[in-house]
This record gives sequence, C-alpha cells and structure tokens, in this order.
Amino acid sequence: MAEQLRYDGQVVVVTGAGGGLGKAYATFFASRGASVVVNDLGGSFKGEGNDSKAADVVVNEIKAAGGKAVANYNSVEDGDKIIETAIKAFGRIDILINNAGILRDVSFKNMKDVDWDLIMKVHVKGSYKCARAAWPHFRKQKFGRVINTASAAGLFGNFGQANYSAAKLAMVGFTETLAKEGAKYNIISNVIAPIAASRMTETVMPPDVLALMRPEWVVPLVAVLVHKNNTSESGSIFEVGGGHIAKLRWERSSGLLLKCDDTYTPGAILKKWNKVTDFSDPQYPSGPNDFLTLLEESQKLGPNEQGEKIDFTGRVALVTGGGAGIGRAYCLAFARAGASVVVNDLVNPDDVVNEIKAMGGKAVGAKYSAEDGDAVVKVAIDNFGRIDIVINNAGILRDKAFTNMDDNLWDPVMNVHARGTYKVTKAAWPYFLKQKYGRVVNTTSTSGIYGNFGQANYAAAKCAILGFSRALALEGAKYNIYVNTIAPNAGTAMTKTILPEELVQAFKPDYIAPLILALSSDKVPNPTGGLYEVGSGWVGQTRWQRTGGHGFPVDVPLTPEEVVKHWNQIVTFDGRSDHPEKTQDSLQKIMANMENKSGSGKSAGGDNKYLQAQQEALKTESKGTEFNYTERDIMLYNLGIGAKRTDLRYVFEGAEDFQAIPTFGVIPPFDTEFPYSFDDLVPNFNPMMLLHGEQYLEVKKYPVPTAGKLISKGKLIEVVDKGNAAIVRQGITTTNAETGEEVFYNEMTVFLRGCGGFGGQKKPADRGAATAANKPPARAPDVVVEEKTTEEQAAIYRLSGDYNPLHIDPGFAKMGGFKVPILHGLCFFGIAGKAVFEKFGKFKNVKVRFAGTVNPGQTLVTEMWKEGNKVIFQTKVKETGKLAIGGAAAELL
Repeated sequence: MAEQLRYDGQVVVVTGAGGGLGKAYATFFASRGASVVVNDLGGSFKGEGNDSKAADVVVNEIKAAGGKAVANYNSVEDGDKIIETAIKAFGRIDILINNAGILRDVSFKNMKDVDWDLIMKVHVKGSYKCARAAWPHFRKQKFGRVINTASAAGLFGNFGQANYSAAKLAMVGFTETLAKEGAKYNIISNVIAPIAASRMTETVMPPDVLALMRPEWVVPLVAVLVHKNNTSESGSIFEVGGGHIAKLRWERSSGLLLKCDDTYTPGAILKKWNKVTDFSDPQYPSGPNDFLTLLEESQKLGPNEQGEKIDFTGRVALVTGGGAGIGRAYCLAFARAGASVVVNDLVNPDDVVNEIKAMGGKAVGAKYSAEDGDAVVKVAIDNFGRIDIVINNAGILRDKAFTNMDDNLWDPVMNVHARGTYKVTKAAWPYFLKQKYGRVVNTTSTSGIYGNFGQANYAAAKCAILGFSRALALEGAKYNIYVNTIAPNAGTAMTKTILPEELVQAFKPDYIAPLILALSSDKVPNPTGGLYEVGSGWVGQTRWQRTGGHGFPVDVPLTPEEVVKHWNQIVTFDGRSDHPEKTQDSLQKIMANMENKSGSGKSAGGDNKYLQAQQEALKTESKGTEFNYTERDIMLYNLGIGAKRTDLRYVFEGAEDFQAIPTFGVIPPFDTEFPYSFDDLVPNFNPMMLLHGEQYLEVKKYPVPTAGKLISKGKLIEVVDKGNAAIVRQGITTTNAETGEEVFYNEMTVFLRGCGGFGGQKKPADRGAATAANKPPARAPDVVVEEKTTEEQAAIYRLSGDYNPLHIDPGFAKMGGFKVPILHGLCFFGIAGKAVFEKFGKFKNVKVRFAGTVNPGQTLVTEMWKEGNKVIFQTKVKETGKLAIGGAAAELL
C-alpha cells in the first residue's frame, strides 16, 4: 500500500466550502491532519443573500470527527480577511483552494451588466484577492499551493454562459502566471476544470449521471496537486470528474509564413489558409513563437501569391483603441478595403479619422472608453445607420510582480480589456441579430494563453476575452455572427530601441491587419470560434490537446494514493491524446467511464458466468421474427435515405422500374429477437453506452421484393474483450416466409463502453468481407457524390422502425452529449450505399464502419475508388471535414 498522503501541521483555506465540492475538500483535508478555514458567505448559487449557517455546519462536522476547523463568512472579494482568519486561528497558511462560484446563465442578448459584473467579481476578483493575500506568507515560508477552478464552459465556451466562460478561462491565464512567478519560491499553482454536481447542476442532470458527478471524484486529484510531494506539476490544467482525470495543454500549428511587404494581404493569407490550420507538425509552447527568427525567414521569401481581393464596401467597421498602434493600422486597412470606419479612442481618434478622409475614405471618431460600449456603437448607428464588424483592440498595461499587485493595477486592466470587450460587443449584438450578420474579432495575447511573469492581471483579462469569444461563437453561429480571437505580436516603443531598422519595419502593426480583415470577411473555411497567433508575416492556429488520461472504477471510492499510482497515464501526451473542442467532449469522457467497474464478472465459485453465457448463446438461434411490408414501406425507406420526388423508380409504385434501394436489407431484421440479452454476455451493460460500430449486409436476392412477409433469425457470432469495453458481433438471416429462400444476411458489430474485463477472447476473428479493413487507395477518388441531408431527415427515417429518441428529442440528445438530435447511422449508411448503387450498379454485399456522427441538415460527401470487383468508399461531413463512414466497401454483383 502506498504511503498515505497527509497534511499534518498544514493550514488549508477553502472558499465556498459550505456545500458541494468545497465541503468535500474541507472535510477531506481535515481528515488527513490539516487545519481548515471553511469560508462560505452562504449566498444562493446566483449570488444572492448570505447566511453564516452553511460554514458553521461544516466546521461542526469536522470538529465532531476530531478535526480542526474555523469558519469564515466573508465574501471572496475580501480575500485578505479570509487569509487573516487562517493566520489568527492557526498562525500560517499553506494551501489555498479557490472554489467559490456562482452562476448567472442567460443568453447574451438578455445579459445585463449585473450578470457580467457579479460573475467576474466572485470568480476572478475573488480568486485574485485570496491568492494575493496568501502570497507574502507563501514566499516567506518558501511553500505554497494554489488551486484555481475553471470549468469545461471556460475551456471551450458554452451557450448562455458568456460571462461564466470568460471568468472561468481567466483562471487559466491567471494560474499559468502564478506558476511562473511562484516557481523559485516553491509556490505551485494549478487549475482544474471539475465536473461535479452542485446546487448549480442538479437541476439539469439525470440521477445516475449525478451519482458520477460526486465531488469525491475531484478531491483526490487536488489532494495530489497540493501535497508537498508535488514539486514539479505547476501551471497545469486538468479536467476531472466521474472517475476520469486528464491533462490539457495548448497545441499550436506550425502555421503559414509569408513575406512582410505590400503583397502581405488578406487574400494572400486566405489563399493558403489550409497552412494556418495544419497541425501535422505541431508545437507545444509555453510562450510566444520565435518572432525574430520567423521575421528573418520571412525576409528571405519572394512576394506572396494573391488570392481574391476582399471588399468591405457597404460595411461598417468599429475598431476600439483605433487612435494609434495596431488599432490605427486596422482602421486604415478597413478604409482602404472600402469600409466605413468608426475610430474609437479615449485619447485621440481624430488624427486617424483625418488620415482616412485624406485618402478619400469614410470615417468618424468616437472619443469614449471601451467600457462605454453603448455610446461607442451609437456613433456607428448615428453616422452610418448600421454596424457590421467589431474589432475589440483597446488595451492598457499595468505590469507588476504579483507580490506587489494591488486593486489599482488589477481593476483597470480587467475593466478595459474584459469588460470593455463585453460592453462594445453587447451594444452591437442586437444589430447583428436583426440583420443576421456580424463579425467580431477579439484580442487576447500570448501572455493570456501561456501566462507571463508580472502580468497576472493582464493574463487573466486576456484569457477571459478568449473564454468570452468561444461562448459567443456558439451563440452567434446560427445568426451568421462569427467570433474569432487573435493573439498579435507587433513592435512596441520598447522593441524599437533594440532591433535593427529593417526588423523594426517588419514588426509593424500593418502585418497584423491582413489577418483581421480575412477573419472579418466571408471567406474563411472554418469561420468562427478560432484562436490565432499572428505576427512577422506568420499566422498559426492554437487549440487544446488532452491526454488520454485515466479512468478509475466508479464502484470503489477514489483515493489520492490511487491517483498517484496512475499519474503517468494522467499526464502523458501520447497516441491516446485528442483535441476537445466543446463542453460535450468533457462530458463524453465521463459518460464513457460510467460503466468502468472493478468487478471482473467472476462469480464466487471461480467460474466465469459471462463466458458460460456466451458459450450457451453461440449454440442457439432465435425462433424467428416476422416482418410484413408493402410498397408504402419501400417508398418511406427510400425517402428516408434521400430519394427525391423526381426519382420515380424510388417514390412511385406505378413506375415501371419501381424498386427498393438495396440497403433496405437492414430494415426487416430491425426488431429481431435474440436468444440472450447483453446483460448476460457482459458485465455492467448500459444501453446509453452502446455504439453501433460496423454494419455488414449481403443482398441474396435481386430484385429486392417490394412487398412481402419475411422471417429474421438472429444468432451470436462472437464477443471480444477489449479491457475497458466489449465488442459484440451478431448475425441475422432474413428469409421469405412463403418459400424459405434467403433474401438478406446482416452482421452488426456493437461497441459496449465499460463492459470489458471479463476474461474473454482479445481479438476478433477474420470473417472475410464482413471484417475487411478496406483502406482507400492513395489516389484521388474515381467518383465523388455529394448529398445534402434535410433538417427533417431523421424524423422521416425513424418511421422505418428505429424509434430511438436520440434522433428526435433534443432533451434526450443533450443527455447523450449531443447538441441536437443526430441522424441514425443506418440512415447515412443508406445514403452512402445509394451513391455506390447509382454509380456502379448492384452489389452483392456492403460493409461500413461508423466513424462519426451526422446532424440532420449537414452535407455528406461519399468518395469512391473502384478496385477490380470492389468499390472502396468513405463518407465525410462536408461542413466539418470529419469522417462519418470509413473502412467501407461494396462487392459488385
């Protein structure tokens, strides 16, 4: 047994510790020997009211169990008073857990300033105030541990949480800066994105999922991070909950490098956009790119190839901080491209306005602080009657080592950057919604993304802007409002003094402007929600990378000692790593771990009941399920997989060549009864965790009868044990009830998450065409067919027999981690099969592997290669570029 992690003689401060996760921290640390300050204001989860009872209850519980604790009732904004409580009661502070939080969820158009301000106050300012008060004590004793709390909404943005997403991502920049500043004093800071049930979440989750969201799944990770044994893991970001822990880091594309001269235009960037988003040779940075080397490389290049010219005639662009520096460069670039420009600057917008007018452009000044967003946007409406583009660029610096940071440095930076960006965007939003058009480019910085010494305030503000942008990108997408974020690197008065003149020239803000114009156009292939670093002729995209992490069994309590044992798996980026983009990606890891149980299915007698049940099932065939159908069912199926009213052979029973599309063969066996249940075959079965992996269909009879009575008999083919999952393959033979002649044969492979570990066979058997890998040849496809699905596709297809609510009910889809009800796999299998059938004729069998989901309304692109008697094919979703069907082939008749 690993030595128990203890905290004897140490003092832990936990904010928001009156309930939920905070209470779990407090009671845990007290049970392991620490003295605990239980801070709770006792307000509602919306931040209203206060009541000292919550903290007292927890303190009494700790004392009753023989532990040491005191209560504190201050708001986290009075962080110094909270830390003072620790010093007065226990003489020191060693560990600070910033956990207090509230929610004020509301769609952006209905958000009020109080919703924004309160969230920023509690989450961001509260965390800063507590950390700042603890910092001198940490430095003096050369020991300190800080945990800040982000959330999936912060990491990825979330609908209706623009305020919360901003506050939560602010924690990342703040933490990374504290890690850099604390390193030499043995002060370690990390940030977690917990998925834990609280008063905030219990109204929206089903009970079995809520059980997984217990705070007890989060505490052991925090215990490991704040223990004195952790001397190196600092500035890191962890996603945790439901027995799953993974680490995240930033990944940057190698990007696009162009020459810095007057051929560096928006069109030149867009022409080679695929280089910007190419992650084939990524970087894993902890700070800005090497802009000096990039600049020298850029100088050696020839002039840039030009793409189409971007024209903003008739558009109105508003640039905050437009009176000088980068902002001025943006204003001039928009004016040259035909836009009317609102130059917002608190000091002097007029010089730039006159510059634009002198070159024959249209411009007007708005001399306000960005925080007065309403007044700034009103200038656009009063002078030009509309607003189309907002470039939030205004900013100030108040750099100071954290040990000397104070509210007079913290507040103005948060107000100008984060609140100013919110206020200007908020004022423009109603106009964007009304005209169903808007472009927003917000400005973060590499100090925000990676943290920077002496810039805790600036890093927090800049990361807040990124979280805000990601949430807004989700809210704006369906109204054609696109929101992107850039981290620019341009010369400053400071760099001027140390660089040779030609490099100073190339660091000019003019070489940031082309990207701003490209992102404000309608020409970017992935138009919204992006984060781009830019400078010196280089543009790259930055995204999250997440380790495969580790899933702990959910039927035994998790301990810190167990976390330590699997630490390498948690923090190592390897072949299991992925790139999460949305809040659901966090939830899916946890849902996938739901059925990870410690029991291996062996009964007390040592016999394996699952293997016995499998042996029995392999010997038996089902008694047969009847399927009666008429021409009407054929027409309904054909329509369900995209037949058009003009395809008479598919939709009109009176057509001479009226026929069933042969993939109809998957429909008759749909309700086949099997002589066993999944519960008998594998441990922990849960229908929520079932994924349809592969489908194989043989068409035994052409023409497929367009009406009749069929009998389907099902049998088990094999069960494969993949450790944390099981694969079950089943076969179904469908015959004509009158003649006994075989009409179809199907094989289905289903993937059951969390159902492995029963000691079964490890590898699937080779079954020829039914299991072939079907790798596409390394050449362009011979035929490509594109078909747009309709928004109603799933609603029609389900009438052919698959009534799973996942495909129609938004509430049910959300529980499964999907934004909208998704299309049935067998529906897009039918659409792809139809494409093969129409281009190459009848096939005797077809096999597909389901590789991704499709939303109704998306466009399917099926690429086909003819290799001898076989057509190899794959199907992608045009809008996302992701694979929906892979490893597919049809053997022609």
